Amino acid sequence: MNDGITRHRPNNEVLRGSGTNKKKQRNNMTSNTRSAWKNPSYLQSSFGIFMFFCSWGIWWSFFSRWLTDPTHGLGMTSAEQGQIYSINSLATLVIMFAYGAIQDQLGIKRKLVIFVSAIAALVGPFVQFVYAPMLTAGGTTRFIGVLIGSIVLSSGFMAGCSLFEALTERYSRKFGFEYGQSRAWGSFGYAIVALCAGFLFNINPLLNFWVGSICGLGMLCVYAFWVPAKQKEELKKEADPNAAPTNPSFKEMISVLKMPTLWVLIVFMLFTNTFYTVFDQQMFPNYYASLFPTTEIGNATYGTLNSFQVFLESAMMGVVPIIMKKIGVRNSLLLGATVMFLRIGLCGVFHDPVSVSIVKLFHSIEVPLFCLPAFRYFTLHFDTKLSATLYMVGFQIASQIGQVIFSTPMGALHDAMGDRPTFFTISGIVLAALIYGFFVIKKDDQEVGGDPFYTDKQLKTQAAAKANA
Repeated sequence: MNDGITRHRPNNEVLRGSGTNKKKQRNNMTSNTRSAWKNPSYLQSSFGIFMFFCSWGIWWSFFSRWLTDPTHGLGMTSAEQGQIYSINSLATLVIMFAYGAIQDQLGIKRKLVIFVSAIAALVGPFVQFVYAPMLTAGGTTRFIGVLIGSIVLSSGFMAGCSLFEALTERYSRKFGFEYGQSRAWGSFGYAIVALCAGFLFNINPLLNFWVGSICGLGMLCVYAFWVPAKQKEELKKEADPNAAPTNPSFKEMISVLKMPTLWVLIVFMLFTNTFYTVFDQQMFPNYYASLFPTTEIGNATYGTLNSFQVFLESAMMGVVPIIMKKIGVRNSLLLGATVMFLRIGLCGVFHDPVSVSIVKLFHSIEVPLFCLPAFRYFTLHFDTKLSATLYMVGFQIASQIGQVIFSTPMGALHDAMGDRPTFFTISGIVLAALIYGFFVIKKDDQEVGGDPFYTDKQLKTQAAAKANA
């Protein structure tokens, strides 16, 4: 299935040129999709990102509940929880920019992802023996624990997420498979662990972190020892001192911060994707659990619903590329913001478990509509060799800055006003950002600085014009 990302290889170049070449290239793309299961790099990348999301999702899906639940967790207020999210986001945005710069220099080398995998493998013992005791101690000890936790959790997971996504996208262009198909395995992994996360949480929340360590160990093994033959060949080529440089210079990476068009997109992401975490992680789990007779029932039901939603998200990773081919990259991003506005607002309208559960499932299309078009937007309008840096700065870091700014005040607002007024406030902010994005996000044929993108309709028009010429 074509995710709209143009591959950098001889048999799958940008769809331009003669009608015969276009047809041949499209046939090659179909052939590459069908042979994905025979592609070792696809299998390795998919299993690696699958294990990462298993390691992260098993505890991240209930992190908010762990911080605030007085029975099974630490019993913090929404404002205290917001402070932790703000500090975590601050650490994440710093580490994320470093990750992007380092990985763009490394190219396809795995030194950084192996380091991150090792951190993920240690999350269980870290939380049980260091993080949790320091958070419960209070005072200065708690503050130091929050700082240490922000570095460890961000290095291994929050910043690590965009790193694994960027590396997988780079592998997809280099070794001939579709990024969307591979990324879908990440959502599938998250869905599997989310299914049992609520039940483990009711037994002992620390079990979630220890299962995360087990999955992290599996991820470490994948990236440390599974190196397909084509990747070995490419690594040898890059190691050749006489080879032409393919990685950007440090000056080029820093120069992305001087791009006005990038900052336009950063503002859009700041007021949209930011609230993916502010709403979904800080507020929705507790709100949803409160709709049930007991928190235990709420926790278990939320885990099951979250799992089902992410299963749908995994499937939508394959559907969204089709949507992009129909309506384009820009319109797909705007559609994602529209879904977010409706989902958050409707959670304030409805207050029964069934209706809220249905609204929660909107999430399954919202995530792919931000993730896949965002990557394609950067490869469309900017230099593709800066893809990791651009994705982390323009998409992920923008979101983290928003969380640093909004997590604490939104948590305090929630404490003061309750669920529904806070949800309507967030939904209104997203609506304002959507209107802003409608006017400032570039169309797919404007300022094309990377790989052009064509919808199915445009390809048919070009083919017909060529045939009549």
